[in-house]
Amino acid sequence: MTHRILLRAGHVLSMDPAVGDLPKGDVLIEDGRIAAVDREIGADAEVLDMTGRIVIPGFVDTHRHTWEASIRNVAPNATLDDYFVDILDTFAPLYTPEDVYAANLAGALECLNAGITTLVDWSHINNTPEHPDAAIRALTETGIRAQYAYGSANTSLADYWFESKIAIPGDDVHRVRTEYFASDDGLLTLALATRGPGFCVNDVVTSEWALARELDIPITVHVAMGRLAGRFGMVKQLHDLGLLGPDTTYVHCCYFSEEEWRLVADSGGTVSIAPQVETQMGHGWPPVMKAIEHGLRPSLSIDVVTTVPGDMFTQIRAAFGAERARVNAASWQADVPVPDTMLTARQMLEIATRNGAHVAGLEDRTGSLTPGKRADVVAIDATALNVAPVHDAAAAVALSADVSNVETVIVDGVVRKRDGRLTADVARARRLVEESRDRLLAAKEARA
Repeated sequence: MTHRILLRAGHVLSMDPAVGDLPKGDVLIEDGRIAAVDREIGADAEVLDMTGRIVIPGFVDTHRHTWEASIRNVAPNATLDDYFVDILDTFAPLYTPEDVYAANLAGALECLNAGITTLVDWSHINNTPEHPDAAIRALTETGIRAQYAYGSANTSLADYWFESKIAIPGDDVHRVRTEYFASDDGLLTLALATRGPGFCVNDVVTSEWALARELDIPITVHVAMGRLAGRFGMVKQLHDLGLLGPDTTYVHCCYFSEEEWRLVADSGGTVSIAPQVETQMGHGWPPVMKAIEHGLRPSLSIDVVTTVPGDMFTQIRAAFGAERARVNAASWQADVPVPDTMLTARQMLEIATRNGAHVAGLEDRTGSLTPGKRADVVAIDATALNVAPVHDAAAAVALSADVSNVETVIVDGVVRKRDGRLTADVARARRLVEESRDRLLAAKEARA
């Protein structure tokens, strides 16, 4: 029997140029798919009244270490250098599969609560084969759309981040691929989260890239994050190794040379930028405009909740403010008008939705309210005092709304948040992640 949901009379921002915006429009969902977007749709369906709501595609977070939800805010003042010691060399070795499960459960629900319907889970916590099993089980239970990016273990900073000679275990990635990701059409898909040149010896780098391509899965790698990684010239090294390709997402990119920007663009690679982390922790200026200037479609990501908030509204504003501040300062210094290419609020919303789907390799399924795509939809309460009155709906979402205004969240046609409340067992998720926090802190004390 066909299941239909009709979102009625909302201000629809489809983020699809062919569909456009509808100040008062309907969205019809049939069996998890967007069937129609129009001014008025008649259908036998469950009706959700969207009067006073802004209806948008779900946000896409293209890089989050979801396993760190258990240690939220333990490093509020950390630099990037601090993070490696305080998190990867202190907490990561202590993580059990139970901790990973709790963090991924709570972290994915945090995403859904904030209107993030698609997540790239950059999971570099695979200390045993049971760790990825736990992470994937939690993602599955929440109902989020996610790309699980299988990463290395993190039991020793020296072993895994200083010219590491330890490759991600190919046999276990094969097992995970067979056991959980036999099809690439599911709500969850698989990627490989690699450390890359500078952090690993060349033999490890080439073996990990070969593993991903043997399994036909995307690759995601941190590059040019801070001056040290910038000096590695990681993209140039990958080029010299013959490894660049359209299957790779480059995260941060703050210290790229002009040559490296051209290499990424020419190879068809994609870019994920985490602006709050980058400005706060010292990675460098978020290179949103640099990416656009080189013909790329940058996306946004949260990175680590050990140090920054876990919502997309923060990232939109961090990128918008940082880039405009940089351009304004340069224009003032040169005594010239600001360029016509200054970022706009509308662009930021597109970057957080459609661009994110592009970077995650899922634009055929999500990222816009396009008939035929899967139904990943978010409704923002525009009657709230921090949003109303609405003059420009895209600006209202990008610059005024926050998590408290995310009223309805639908993933693959299933309502995951209704009337401002998640449909999941939030109390259980909170209990598990608090128990994980306590367990990790006790283990840290015992090791000290």
